[in-house]
Amino acid sequence: MNKQEALFKYILRIADNNLVLGHRLSEWTGRGPMLEEEMALCNMALDLLGQANALLQYAAQVEGKGRTEDDLAYLRNDRDFYNTLLAEQPNGDWAFTIARQFLTDTFDFYFYDELRKSADHTLAGIAAKAHKEATYHLRHSSAWTERLGDGTEESHQRMQRAIHELWRFTDELFEMNEVDDILLREKVAVDLRGVKTKWNQKVDEVLAAATLQRPDNVFMQRGSREGIHTEHLGHLLAEMQHLHRTHPGVKW
Repeated sequence: MNKQEALFKYILRIADNNLVLGHRLSEWTGRGPMLEEEMALCNMALDLLGQANALLQYAAQVEGKGRTEDDLAYLRNDRDFYNTLLAEQPNGDWAFTIARQFLTDTFDFYFYDELRKSADHTLAGIAAKAHKEATYHLRHSSAWTERLGDGTEESHQRMQRAIHELWRFTDELFEMNEVDDILLREKVAVDLRGVKTKWNQKVDEVLAAATLQRPDNVFMQRGSREGIHTEHLGHLLAEMQHLHRTHPGVKW
């Protein structure tokens, strides 16, 4: 694998996570527990989709095969996506969505903070904007994690159950492979070992404030770095890509 191929896959990894998670959050439109929170999730979805659009544009440029950001979003199959397994999990109830968001937001906050220092100026620029948005996202999901965890007996139980169910997908956030090795030597990629240390500290801090227990001895699931996903991604892509595949090149 050469640097161009590694960079293409690295950009897709970040973009796909934002694209898939943004779509998941958009599914709350018209279904939020209250209008204010529905709007908050819609705004976060738009932030993530904006990040995905900028990254996919750059990925298409790096690939150099004439594809566009729309081609990369709508015409790839699930085995060609590199988003984390965590991002593709269904929304579930409000606690499940908040837990998924909190675990992802914490990662994004520290990841983009480091990516702002990348030797790749385009990635660094995208990361600088994304970090500002991730700051708000983390503040929102942290507050809700504490509110639900340290709330009623039912909200506590639901939040604890969500943390337990999602925990098996968290180790994959920090998995590195040949792509990372190549780009770390070029000072382009982020060393995820440092991000993991900060992530653990922040997660432990919020869980303690929320009176929630950190799961122990959980079997960790992986696969997304190689394009292997849960069954949920296929269903998500079928919905997300349907219009574009049915009417190729359609414009609103």
